[in-house]
Amino acid sequence: MNHKLKPNPHTPALLAFQRVSVMLGSTRVLHEITLSIGAGEHVAILGPNGCGKSTLIKTITRECYPLGLPDSSLSILGRDTWNVFELRPLLGIVSNELMRRSTREITGREMVLSGFFSSIGLQPYHEVTPAMIEKTNQVLELLEVPHLADREMTEMSSGEGHRLLIGRALVHDPLALLLDEPSNSLDFRAALELRDILRKLAQAGTGILMVTHHLPDILPEMDRVILLRQGRVFADGPKSELLTTERLTELFGLPVELARRDGYYHLW
Repeated sequence: MNHKLKPNPHTPALLAFQRVSVMLGSTRVLHEITLSIGAGEHVAILGPNGCGKSTLIKTITRECYPLGLPDSSLSILGRDTWNVFELRPLLGIVSNELMRRSTREITGREMVLSGFFSSIGLQPYHEVTPAMIEKTNQVLELLEVPHLADREMTEMSSGEGHRLLIGRALVHDPLALLLDEPSNSLDFRAALELRDILRKLAQAGTGILMVTHHLPDILPEMDRVILLRQGRVFADGPKSELLTTERLTELFGLPVELARRDGYYHLW
């Protein structure tokens, strides 16, 4: 079943945060975050390490829960309560934490198939159907990695492993992919290949929501950026207006130089 929604004024927002605050232990990591992201929208959340980006993603995926404060709310596709197993097919998660958990002998095909069960790899009690196998083969072809189907994850490069994790997230045709620092641990070539794949998905209608501190991760298809600093929304708006030397110098707290080429931004 394809879950993709065509954007229209009557479609509920994919994500709607209203004054959301999150504590980790005794520390408040997110401070009254207010933002709305539409279904099918391509958005980058940019900020330095420690600004709360990963906590924001975990709040979306219900690994972290916001404080129950007055006038605070969080809804996904118009609902404030979800069975997490119903939610997972709608939001495909790709993170370095999932990559770190891929330590035992799991083949590329098994990694993609495990997306049907919200697991990492397959277990003896998982019932794999012919339809699941067919969908997995389609995803492997889409990501241009059928040659990795029988290779073990531990024998793959980081770039190859990331493609299989994306495949795991795609088996349900999610409304959006949530990517947490996607180019971490990737070399230059692997990062370029990953961006090409993500552009292909974005152009095909899959929403891309990415958190990163690395400016070249922001795809040309992403027109909107949200700048996060010290757990707060520092700015939210069109990429062309917010990705400026002045804004980024303030965001990262040091002088920077900015360049743009072929729709990508670079910072040094």
